[in-house]
Amino acid sequence: MKGGCNLPRRASNAAIHKVSPDLPLTDEQARLVQNIEQFVTTHINESQPAIFTVYGDAGTGKSVVLTHLFKRIQQAARIDPTSPLKGTQNYFLVNHPEILKVYREIAGNQPHLLKKDFQRPTSLINQLEHGKTHADILVIDEAHLLLSQADHYNNFYGTNQLQSLLSQAKVIILVFDETQVLRFKSFWTESRLERLLAPYPHVSYRLTHQFRMHASDDLVQWINDFTHGHVHPLPDGGNHYDLRVFADAEQMRQQVVDRNRSVGLSRVVATSGYPSTLDGGRHYINEGHFHLPWDQYNFTHTPWAELPETVNEVGSIYTCQGFDLNYVGVILGPPISLSNTGQLAIHLDRYTDIEAFKKRPDLTDPTEIKRIKQQLILNSINVLMKRGVKGLYLFAHDAKLSHYLQTGHL
Repeated sequence: MKGGCNLPRRASNAAIHKVSPDLPLTDEQARLVQNIEQFVTTHINESQPAIFTVYGDAGTGKSVVLTHLFKRIQQAARIDPTSPLKGTQNYFLVNHPEILKVYREIAGNQPHLLKKDFQRPTSLINQLEHGKTHADILVIDEAHLLLSQADHYNNFYGTNQLQSLLSQAKVIILVFDETQVLRFKSFWTESRLERLLAPYPHVSYRLTHQFRMHASDDLVQWINDFTHGHVHPLPDGGNHYDLRVFADAEQMRQQVVDRNRSVGLSRVVATSGYPSTLDGGRHYINEGHFHLPWDQYNFTHTPWAELPETVNEVGSIYTCQGFDLNYVGVILGPPISLSNTGQLAIHLDRYTDIEAFKKRPDLTDPTEIKRIKQQLILNSINVLMKRGVKGLYLFAHDAKLSHYLQTGHL
């Protein structure tokens, strides 16, 4: 058996079981769902839109709150004749094709959810603007991925997707994490979001408990510090978390493959920073004896990480954002290094994701642009490092950073 390629898809690892509306909620999550429901019923018939924002880092249970909430909203809209939501037209939006696949699969297993309830924002905006449908309640997952400028590639010709949706809907519930913003065309900060929402009735709530990673609080804080440019010696991962640093990317890959054989859903992922090659027309990552294709587009209905053959690929922020992995091997590529003084250095000239930094008219100050570009690269590291439920393996291209991660010394 090679690389787990013949293993069946494990039901317990499937993404639909991680965000299913049939999962039990914690007391905090259940109260939050109830509070949002009350907010929705209070504002459903008002003259201007109202917004409820749920903030939270990666892995804090935002998506499962939304699936529970949306199931209850659609049940009220479709089968409860006494509900103020009866007959409302509601949609669940996410601007991420891999995550959308999961939600549509969930809809196929729920009696009062339809696959067409789940849309990408651009698709729904175009339908709304052409009068093909209307929207009462919108639930938006990964709202930090909403386009905040026109993007002809995605057939969005407005100025801001959230603004377009506010002009059409009565109530919007969204989840947001500014540390998962990855591109200029979807550039957001909490302050930018709050300025946009200021004229409307709005309430916010912040989730803080880390559900995904079975890691120590010290390690979660270390990741948060690292992805804000502050480097410290690695702490202990915790009794139930496998934290390792590798000097050899191929040895890390072999460990990930072993984990995939034993528990499944274990993958290698990498930052941008590896130039494309002419090797069969595919984009490869080469690190010593390590040689695998990177960031392959997934044309199937199954999420990238759940395809058995992707144990022989390298994932990116675009294939794994929003998903759990049991074990994740993270390659920190050429844009990330450690200076002689122990400061984390971000090399913008080595970043190969040219789509990430396309110009936008509201960002003109060179100093600010440089700072934002550096933070977007750090955000990508944050996304990658927080995938692993059971373990995080690290490999750094930069020799100084690799040495520091392994030893805690310069």
